[in-house]
Amino acid sequence: MTLIQIATTDDQIRACYPVMVQLRTHLDSQAFVIRIHRQMQFGYQLAYLSSSDRICSVAGFRISESLSWGRFLYVDDLITDAQARSQNYGHQLLDWLVQYALHHNCVQLHLDSGLQRLDAHRFYQRERLQISGYHFALEL
Repeated sequence: MTLIQIATTDDQIRACYPVMVQLRTHLDSQAFVIRIHRQMQFGYQLAYLSSSDRICSVAGFRISESLSWGRFLYVDDLITDAQARSQNYGHQLLDWLVQYALHHNCVQLHLDSGLQRLDAHRFYQRERLQISGYHFALEL
């Protein structure tokens, strides 16, 4: 049986690290909990899907509002453990995020994905997400 929860305790956040670091390889395990708590002050939430007491998928997200998109849920991070892929966990967590967004009166769900993440792009397109623009960035 799978269970999806929002991490609120240090132990829950820490337990998400081994999966999250597969996406965010630059993260340091000691600073992870601190960074999550700092981001939570600005609306970030960390959801995780567990199966048989093992965390299989993790998603960091926030709800916001903009002139261009209205009220939306933005997915900062979405990853399924490499050992747990192709078992429907990513689909379940993304579906949970969509339901969460609808429950919180969001009209859109957005995420960005690196150009090199072709497997992720195929997954997103199977899940009915559409490529709707380019993301530009400037290192400061």
